[in-house]
Amino acid sequence: MGSVVVAADLDPQAVTAPNALRRSRFRGRGLPGMVGLRLLTLVPVLALVSAGLFAAAAVSPFDPLVGYLGTRYESTGQADKALLAAQLGFDRPWYELLGRWLGGVATGDLGMSRTYGQPVSQVVAERIPWTMLLVLVALTVAMLTAVALGAWTGMLRGGAVDRLVSTVCVVVQGLPPFVLALATIAIFAVGLRWLPPAGLTDAGADPDAAQVIRHLVLPASALALSQLPWLLLAVRESVSQNRTEDFVTGALARGIDTGTVARRHILPMSLAPFVTVLGVRLPEIVVGAVLVEEIFSWPGIAGAFVRSATDLDMPLLALLTVGTTCAVMVGSLCADIACVLLDPRVRADG
Repeated sequence: MGSVVVAADLDPQAVTAPNALRRSRFRGRGLPGMVGLRLLTLVPVLALVSAGLFAAAAVSPFDPLVGYLGTRYESTGQADKALLAAQLGFDRPWYELLGRWLGGVATGDLGMSRTYGQPVSQVVAERIPWTMLLVLVALTVAMLTAVALGAWTGMLRGGAVDRLVSTVCVVVQGLPPFVLALATIAIFAVGLRWLPPAGLTDAGADPDAAQVIRHLVLPASALALSQLPWLLLAVRESVSQNRTEDFVTGALARGIDTGTVARRHILPMSLAPFVTVLGVRLPEIVVGAVLVEEIFSWPGIAGAFVRSATDLDMPLLALLTVGTTCAVMVGSLCADIACVLLDPRVRADG
């Protein structure tokens, strides 16, 4: 799979601008080659994920009839269970079920969700906008905060503010998202009573903009806080390294003020590692969003993901798993493309 690396021979300044994330010299075909290769690998990876999912479901200890029958499961006889399993196709080999699912996807038929009694497309369409809203708001807050605080502490590395922010980041990054989510509920919902603890709206209220925004604050803040330390420390480290480079020293010697040098030279050159870290952490962002949605009862795709997994609702579970994998891979590719475009010292190894 392609990777983004530093081409030190492209720019004399790059010789004096080491970066741990981008040290490899590249021998690639440039950005189009990287994009083409990554897109080519997308199909086999998704095929392997699909096959692995159906194979794992075949040996899973969960009985899909539990989700289908609900409270009637215990009172249903073994003969009736066997008949139902045959009628629903639960007794067929996993590769046959995989083939049927892939055939349906190829024709645009995503199947029916047994758990929700709705077409899979409808289940996803009703929930994915709320997940996207949560993730986009949280990432926007995390990125803006990370760039602002990371640039500030990087320029003042070693000072009191830098030590305080770095210490807080080290502590926070060791806490899982569900702990941060529970802490925000305990402080701001239970203790201070400033914000609602869960849900999309108050009980019985319509989901208007004011209600949604008020209920979005805590889950978005918890998710943003879980990702902030990694992003902030990446910006801080890169800014701290770049502020000692020759081109910065030269700019300051010519009388350009420190603020201008930081905005026009240091910060732009420091964003490539930040974007790289963002791309690397996309899988954890997805996992964090699932945990946060469950804790805050946010009506996103997380609940459907969990229920489809416990009920072995394969049409829904397969689509969500493959779709999440695809989103992470495409997001990682977009991060690498942004890294190449942000920093002229970076080239793509196709």
